[in-house]
Amino acid sequence: MNLLKRAIAYAKPYKSSFGIAIFFNVLYAIFNVLALAFMMPILSVLFDEKTNKIEVEPLFSGKILDVVSYSTDYVSYYMNLLTQTEGPIYMLAITCIMFIVLFFFRNLFSYLSEICLVDFRTGVTRDLRVEMHDKILELPVSFFTEKRKGDMLTRISNDVNEVENNILNSMVEIVRGPIMIIVFVSVLFYTSTQLTLFAILVFPVMGTLISLIGKSLKRAARNAQSELSNIMTYVDETLSALKIIKIFNADPQIKNRFDSSINKYRSYLQKVMKKRALASPTSEFLGAVTIGLIVFFGGKLSIEGNGLTGAEFIYYIGIFYTLLDPIKRFSKSLSDIQKGEVSAQRIFEILDADVSIKDRIDAKSIVTFNDKIEFKNVSFGYENEQVIKNFNLTIQKGETVALVGQSGSGKSTLANLITRFWDVEQGEILIDGVNIKDIKLKDYRHLFGLVTQDSILFHDTVFNNIALASTNPSMEEVVKAAQIANAEEFIVKLPLQYEENVGEGGSKLSGGQKQRLSIARAVFKNPPIMVLDEATSALDTHSEKLVQQALNNMMQNRTSLVIAHRLSTIQNAHRIVVMENGKIMESGSHHSLLEQKGIYAKLVNMQNFD
Repeated sequence: MNLLKRAIAYAKPYKSSFGIAIFFNVLYAIFNVLALAFMMPILSVLFDEKTNKIEVEPLFSGKILDVVSYSTDYVSYYMNLLTQTEGPIYMLAITCIMFIVLFFFRNLFSYLSEICLVDFRTGVTRDLRVEMHDKILELPVSFFTEKRKGDMLTRISNDVNEVENNILNSMVEIVRGPIMIIVFVSVLFYTSTQLTLFAILVFPVMGTLISLIGKSLKRAARNAQSELSNIMTYVDETLSALKIIKIFNADPQIKNRFDSSINKYRSYLQKVMKKRALASPTSEFLGAVTIGLIVFFGGKLSIEGNGLTGAEFIYYIGIFYTLLDPIKRFSKSLSDIQKGEVSAQRIFEILDADVSIKDRIDAKSIVTFNDKIEFKNVSFGYENEQVIKNFNLTIQKGETVALVGQSGSGKSTLANLITRFWDVEQGEILIDGVNIKDIKLKDYRHLFGLVTQDSILFHDTVFNNIALASTNPSMEEVVKAAQIANAEEFIVKLPLQYEENVGEGGSKLSGGQKQRLSIARAVFKNPPIMVLDEATSALDTHSEKLVQQALNNMMQNRTSLVIAHRLSTIQNAHRIVVMENGKIMESGSHHSLLEQKGIYAKLVNMQNFD
């Protein structure tokens, strides 16, 4: 299925709104023709034309093909009757009133059509954004190491807007445009077949020129969208790293990078807008050429005695000029689709991204953790770099195992593997003897709690941050979790206490307070297995002591895998595993490793504690 068909498929739930909108557009076209038709008697009076008057009420033959001629004759008969009985001024007034009434309904149907299309357009864009957000939640963490945040924001915001503006709107024009064209062309043929056949010869020229402009739009639009993603990423990085930029006086460098990108975007956008702008005047110019030729050809027919009356000719020109608008919009929509397909492609790249970490067909459910976690011959790497090499480790239930080592030794990678943010490439991880790939993902992760170095908090209340994902949390449970995490002492000092909003990313709280809220969230979940990824490395000494006490409270009677940078925080671990280049170099308790006077002892000496 090509991109256009896929984008249009999202309109199916709103086909009733779309269909009603098209119906109102048909009525708009019909009433537009009728409104102009009621101008003909006025023009006849103004031109003092002597037309053949219908004195006898016409009879309908019953044939469908005769409906138009019967209706025309009947209106002429009735207006002639009014002229004879009430006078020409009265007939002229009635005609003008009918013209105004018909024009009112013409515009009413146009308005009703747009109202129906509001539901259609907003519904499709809402569904696209919901599906993209759902996909973001579904994709593995590893996917977002390759996709920048700014690029994702551009796709879910700007690209969806482009699909609405260029594909959905064009889709409307492509459907209703031909309908309106058929109505107007039918009237033109009925009014003058010769003149209409002549006029139609110019239309293919207009379509060919517009399509050539549209083809070149696609490439320029793709470059513009890609550069806009870079701009969003740079803005996001500037906001996130403002302190670093200022302290290092990096303003010129950051400014030059942004200015260069936005100038490229402007250049690409100029090409797109110039080409789009060319479509409208080109079609209007060709329309003017067409009208000029029609006036010449129509005048020639009139001079030769084969043409229309003055009123009919002006009516014909009025209908033809009205026809140019749907033709222009139709041709513009063809070029807009080229631009919209670029954004659709970027959207579907995300929606089609492979969810590499997902449940197998025969995945098992798991409710409890009873025995042990095993790493068996586990290997894992990023691109061409092997990070974990033939790794073996067993963690018994209730045991606290700490992983230590230099940066790049593979500690955090193991935390990502055990939580199935990534999957092992070789070997296997077992829990109670079952390969974790054979366990339902939601059931498996229900067993885990996670506290990371970066405290991830949501722009919500303290209560909701602690009770994250709980369907029916109680205040008593939340308070108990906060007490265990040493968080209640600062929570009760907040203006609204547990109902206080923590701000974006917890901006209203200190580093230690944010970390204790993260611990309280993990305590509230009450999982049997806890993963702590350098949970105290970013804290000051006072905050570290409070957080470490909270961690000790939380790890009681739990199985814990602790990744530590500050070795003073893991002295009480049951076992300390020293890693280097993805392999276990030493293993034992704090005191036994000190006695070995090996790598661990050197690391301890470097950090100056006993």
